[in-house]
Parts: sequence; C-alpha cells; structure tokens
Amino acid sequence: MTRKQRRLYFVLLGMLALGAAVALVLTAISDSLVYFYSPTDIVSQRIPEGRRMRVGGLVEADSVKKDGKTVTFKVTDITNALNVTYAGILPDLFREGQGVVVEGRMEKDGLFHAAEVLAKHDENYMPKEVADALKKSGQWNDGKKK
Repeated sequence: MTRKQRRLYFVLLGMLALGAAVALVLTAISDSLVYFYSPTDIVSQRIPEGRRMRVGGLVEADSVKKDGKTVTFKVTDITNALNVTYAGILPDLFREGQGVVVEGRMEKDGLFHAAEVLAKHDENYMPKEVADALKKSGQWNDGKKK
C-alpha cells in the first residue's frame, strides 16, 4: 500500500467517523425537541399520540374541575378547546381566563396529559398563536386603558 492510499483511507475513515458522530448528535437533539402547538393546531393536524409537546392558550371559563390532586380543565385559543388533565400542584397564577402553557402528551383517550403547567408570569405574556386568534375574533385586550 502506498503512502497516498494510506492517507486516503485515513481521510475516508475520519469522514465516516465524523458523519456517524453528527448523525448521533442530530438523533439526540430530535428526541429532546418539544414542539409548541395551539389547540387549533392539534385539532387540524395529525399529531402522533404519545409525542411530547407544549400547548398554549387560555384556561376556559368554568372548565376547571378538581378531584384531589388531579385537575382537569380546558385550554382554548377561542377557536378550539383542548381537554387537559394534570396531577400535581398548580402554579399560584393559574386561574380561569389566564394564559397557560402545558407540557405533556396527547394520549389515546383524547385527553392531553400534562406533566407541567406554566402560568403567565406577567401581564404581557401570551403565546403568539393565542394572541393572533384573539385578535382575529375581536376579543383582544392589549392592556391599554381607554
């Protein structure tokens, strides 16, 4: 084997190792991604069951039901609503009409099983998709006093 051939094999082996490393990193990243959806996105798109995701919207009025530590409620973007169940302690800022983001999985029973509930932390926070839906429906309140 000549010196050029050895160098060529070494370069090819190095490129193969680099390609394998990149493939492993991309696979790890795609497994840890959590996508954000609005309730309308979930109704209109075919999202696989069991996929981890975030859903943002407003807590629908008169939808919060507590049964011990389990809470069920609806998250809405005014157009559509999504039934959510959560077992745990809710944030202090959680209430009806409040903006929330829930992270969890959509299961076969048609419920979104939340692992985490995030309530808005200041009066300016609202998911972009929800704000757009409120503007379209004419129910947008920008917080300015008239």
